[in-house]
Amino acid sequence: MLFDDPDFQETIASVLVPVAVAGAYTYKVPPGKSVVPGTIVKVPLGPREVIGAVWDIEPDAAINPKKLKTISHVYDTTPPLDADLRRFVDWVANWTLGAPGMVLRMVLRSEEALEPEAPVPGVRRIEGAEPERLTPARGRVLATMEDGFAWTKSGLAHAAGVSTSVIDGLLQQEVLETVLMPAAPPPPKPQLDYAQKPLTPAQQVAVDGLTACFGKGSTVALIDGVTGSGKTEVYFEAIAEALRRGKQTLVLLPEIALTEQFLRRFEQRFGVYPAEWHSQITVKNRSRVWRGVASGDVQVVIGARSALFLPFKDLGLIIVDEEHDAAFKQDDRVPYSARDMAVVRGHLSGFPVILASATPSVESIVNAEVGRYKLFELPERASGAALPELTAIDMRQDGPERGRWLAPGLVQGIASTYAEGGQSLLFLNRRGYAPLTLCRTCGHRFQCAHCSAWLVEHRFQKKLVCHHCGHQEPVPKACPSCQSVDSLVACGPGVERIAEEVSERFPQARVLVLSSDIAGGPDRLKREMKIVEEGGADIVIGTQLVAKGHNFPLMKLVGVVDADLGLAHGDPRAAEKTFQLLAQVTGRAGRVTGGGKGFLQTYNADHPVIRALLSSDKKAFYQAEIEARRAAGLPPFGRLAAVIVSGPDRTFAEGFSRALARAAPPDQAVTLLGPAEAALAMVRGRYRFRLLAMAPRQYDLQAYLRHWLSTGPKPTKGLRLQVDIDPQHFL
Repeated sequence: MLFDDPDFQETIASVLVPVAVAGAYTYKVPPGKSVVPGTIVKVPLGPREVIGAVWDIEPDAAINPKKLKTISHVYDTTPPLDADLRRFVDWVANWTLGAPGMVLRMVLRSEEALEPEAPVPGVRRIEGAEPERLTPARGRVLATMEDGFAWTKSGLAHAAGVSTSVIDGLLQQEVLETVLMPAAPPPPKPQLDYAQKPLTPAQQVAVDGLTACFGKGSTVALIDGVTGSGKTEVYFEAIAEALRRGKQTLVLLPEIALTEQFLRRFEQRFGVYPAEWHSQITVKNRSRVWRGVASGDVQVVIGARSALFLPFKDLGLIIVDEEHDAAFKQDDRVPYSARDMAVVRGHLSGFPVILASATPSVESIVNAEVGRYKLFELPERASGAALPELTAIDMRQDGPERGRWLAPGLVQGIASTYAEGGQSLLFLNRRGYAPLTLCRTCGHRFQCAHCSAWLVEHRFQKKLVCHHCGHQEPVPKACPSCQSVDSLVACGPGVERIAEEVSERFPQARVLVLSSDIAGGPDRLKREMKIVEEGGADIVIGTQLVAKGHNFPLMKLVGVVDADLGLAHGDPRAAEKTFQLLAQVTGRAGRVTGGGKGFLQTYNADHPVIRALLSSDKKAFYQAEIEARRAAGLPPFGRLAAVIVSGPDRTFAEGFSRALARAAPPDQAVTLLGPAEAALAMVRGRYRFRLLAMAPRQYDLQAYLRHWLSTGPKPTKGLRLQVDIDPQHFL
């Protein structure tokens, strides 16, 4: 809101700035400038200037306007943030107990996006002008320019197959002239009827149901389809419907590694690529996407969770693919679930939201059962191929020989698949060569100096690495404790160690390791994913990034090296997460032609998760998990909030967390657990203690937490206090 002081004859405004304070600051509006709620501005804040936005808060008229600082710049060329987005920012802040300015920070990513991109110099032919002498090179340049469009000098030289000196000569003879060109043309529009795939009857039913959701306000639909059932083709038709209505679409994916295949599938359906938004695109491209979204020129965005805060001009559909994935939860700064906040954004703006997964979250299943979500099931693969046949290998009876990690039954399956020309995938959710390195002489274990975690050996890089803070150190030749040489031994397998064993067993096979920390980053990962897709590898060893969303047509066998790995933690969602991960990864087998096989190496073949996977009884597993959650009062039947205290001094952090627990207001509806030392007790040199508040589903847990934290002790001496509503991780 704006306020005019009749005595001072100046306008003041509330401006929300990207800092961790509860509200907005009041500023004077520069003479000759006008602002409205949502206008993006630059303002002085202490010794620096920051980007902020005029907000829907009444300015503090009690402040003497003469003491107010003045807005230093108004971004006139950038559309104001619309009312729906401002409401969304406030809603997220209120739900997460975060500062509204820190949520706004996720909207205002960079100053570069707020100003129009500077035009670039180009050349254009002057009508009727001819060169003094027409050489073959000059002729190629002029023929290239017959369309009458302007070109950049380098682009024209490349297209005509000449050097830039030829173009300089035509400029000197005034055959060409220098002009300014837009830095980037508007992206091409998706073609709605470019190449629609024929749909199965089940897919068509889902498409009809989804398109019927448009125009009916905020609707949430859940597509629950087995791996390979064609969920993507179904929601592509929902995207087409949104575009027909002139609306923009956002597709959220949990992993950057999934984007390359998705981009190609989108291009095959709509004839163009969508815009991308994630941490690996360049600053210039991010700025272009931000501006294009705000202007409406960009119609479809595929992105990571942060894309949820883009300033869409007319957003009309959000799709959350692999909606169960834990990567949609942000844990730092403002902890939020992108899946849940996508539902909120659709509710606030009155448009449909589609969640899709082969293994939906328990929360989404329950919401569908009680009618909050519309459910569309795809029980069969679109290709008609059968689901893979799964076999458990009991490692207590049929395990590998000493020093090996692959059981004979799995090795035999790989050998048969290789002989038949098929691909095999070995899955182990453990990066590096070995999770622990120790000295066989004195027992010294290599631990991170900044975290309570073992250093992981990466033999390809000859380093010991902490996967929590990034600390690295070279692998020493001698034990740092007892100085013994050649006494260090790797304990347990990572993907690099499995690759070593596979190469020894199958020396002629093309072996490929897919892991997020392999040198080369996302670009290399995209290339290698394409290699697998095109059959350029025989045996693939990968972490969880290969477990979801990928379509490998030649993949016949999937072996899970350690099916028990995810069950070893005190996480109330451990069974659900393990079931989802193993169902997803084994679902890579036989997607196109059928005949797929999956092997689960386990020491606990009678575990309910393993039994559910082997029997393909997904519904029975979910019902058992739902009843267990209901009995324990866990989400979605109850609410959880974690309070994490961290500090550089362990004793002080523990003392503060205990004082905070004692200050908790008594309430029979709230059960407070802790404080307890976190499972990962130290990260980046900070000691961590956790408290967990539990309450019934309808209880206003945020109000309780606000009262508790406002009346309780305040963190000092380097302590930090973070609140995580609906925690997904318990480390």
